[in-house]
Amino acid sequence: MGTLLQKSKKMNKNISIIIIAITFIWVGMVCGISFIEAPLKFQAPGITLPLGLGIGKLVFGALTKIEMLFSLFVIASLLLSEAQFKTWKLFLLPILIVVIDNAWLMPILDNRIDLIMSGITPPESNAHWWYVALELIKLFSLVIAGVVVTKRNLSFNQIDL
Repeated sequence: MGTLLQKSKKMNKNISIIIIAITFIWVGMVCGISFIEAPLKFQAPGITLPLGLGIGKLVFGALTKIEMLFSLFVIASLLLSEAQFKTWKLFLLPILIVVIDNAWLMPILDNRIDLIMSGITPPESNAHWWYVALELIKLFSLVIAGVVVTKRNLSFNQIDL
């Protein structure tokens, strides 16, 4: 019985490490793409608005697919580790934002890009600002989730580095 309990704790610790790694890789991707790459690409010499938007559509399309994958990995990991509801709550907001992005905002933004690239000026929209606001909320939520899960599950004085 003691060995089974030790294996269960070991598995949960391994799953916690996976969740922590995914969370902070996710944070890095959001920071790198949403808040560094996106604004800087338009400052590159020779980048026109349609070209920059086309690149952005590809990059953010890939990011949202990766975020869906990260969300699924986190959900699977939480299920496998039989995580408490308080841990689930930490990831609820970022996962919900990924769903909102994929189901609502990205189609609107992609449509606007398609219009601009075809020479049509789309009507005014706040969709981009909603996306930025949700990215900030998602980023802060992920950082908080990662820090809390790390504090709850890892004792750094017991880890051999």
